[in-house]
Amino acid sequence: MSTNRHILSRRALLGSLAGIGAAGLLPPLSATRAAAGDLFTQIDLRGGHDADLAGLLPDAVDDQSRLFQRAIDDAAAAGRILRLPPGRFVVSNIDLPDGARIAGVPGATRLIYGGRGHFMLAEGARRIELSGLVFDGANQRLGDHVSALVHLRSVSEAIVDGMVIAGADGHGLTLEACGGRINHCEISGARLAGIYAVESRGLSITRNMVRDCANGGILVHRWSVGEDATLIDGNRVMRISARAGGTGQNGNGINIFRAGNVMVTNNHVSDCAFSAIRANSASNIQIVSNQAIRSGETAIYAEFSFQGAVIASNLVDGGTVGISVANFNEGGRLASVTGNIIRNLTTKGPYPAEYAGFGIGVAIEADAAVTGNVIEGAPKWGVLMGWGPFLRAVNFSGNTIRDCSAGIAVSVVEGAGAALISGNMFDATPGGAIIGCRWNEVVTKDLAKVGAGRFKHLTLERNAVA
Repeated sequence: MSTNRHILSRRALLGSLAGIGAAGLLPPLSATRAAAGDLFTQIDLRGGHDADLAGLLPDAVDDQSRLFQRAIDDAAAAGRILRLPPGRFVVSNIDLPDGARIAGVPGATRLIYGGRGHFMLAEGARRIELSGLVFDGANQRLGDHVSALVHLRSVSEAIVDGMVIAGADGHGLTLEACGGRINHCEISGARLAGIYAVESRGLSITRNMVRDCANGGILVHRWSVGEDATLIDGNRVMRISARAGGTGQNGNGINIFRAGNVMVTNNHVSDCAFSAIRANSASNIQIVSNQAIRSGETAIYAEFSFQGAVIASNLVDGGTVGISVANFNEGGRLASVTGNIIRNLTTKGPYPAEYAGFGIGVAIEADAAVTGNVIEGAPKWGVLMGWGPFLRAVNFSGNTIRDCSAGIAVSVVEGAGAALISGNMFDATPGGAIIGCRWNEVVTKDLAKVGAGRFKHLTLERNAVA
């Protein structure tokens, strides 16, 4: 049974102030109003909606969905936070109304999916807030009308803070056409991806840990190509598998698809089956100051029909290809690749190598400046420049390539466009510093020694070969 728990009423407060005045101790009127206002503010902030007032019982064996739904509906209608105590609550089919705000004791308030229909769903709300809770999907099958343990649709401002989301049958958290922010959460054990955001509207995904998910880490997608402007900053993503298979659609730590103007910055991504960061048909992408460690395939990828990619100041350690800016044949063009460190690459990938294969530091094709990078330990080529006729306006200057089987493999196929290779340092490249290729076949001697000769589309100058 609930009690008022020392709730101070406005009448009691005013009575107390009047009593003080009768004793001759009443302060000036302005100070009285300020003190009363401060106290009223504290009361309002301290207020919430206690779970026991709704009949919810922590650690009860029974499913408490009906009581929980009533509690959150009542709290939202009153403009209050539903504050839950420590303990476990088994619930299913919870619909979050507009204004729903649920807070728990971090790490101690645990809501467990009861296995009926969906777990948490919100549709068309202006604002939803979830904080300090553990959501446990218990790996139970979700209903067909949701894709995630927590599924938010058309929520203008979704605030998900300090949450733990584990054991989801689908995605851990899905946001469709949502704005707001996802921060300081830990999401693990999802059968699909940890976070799936589609058609976002000013979303920030910051300072989260996403780990041990079966097919993806953080996914930012759109149904069709368009501006998205999601910010993905300071997250830690690790151990992402690709159990659904494929050659890159699964197994990525951070995956951007059709979403323009997205920033991917300051993330630590490790041990992904495919890419640490993969941007597909994502124009105006910035991939800056990330760490990509032990990737199973291409570590950082900008591919297909994008225009505009800034890939700068990243550290890549491990992968079959360090950084790839590809698919000029699909319209992929316009890039700056600057100040990255790429090392410890391998020829062993998650599927049989095709085309140019694996073991390459940087692959670049069209309308690009590649400057100030250090590439070390590429077992095939330090750089693949162009693919057949798909080469245009590449400026490769001021880079260091060392301990690679060969330095730069540049296309000399008919129709290949201009490339400037200037002021680079080559050290320990036994297969040649600069070699001409027809697709995957080496067809020249070391051009750094014999010159560009008949290849008028190539300009080679001031390169140093140790």
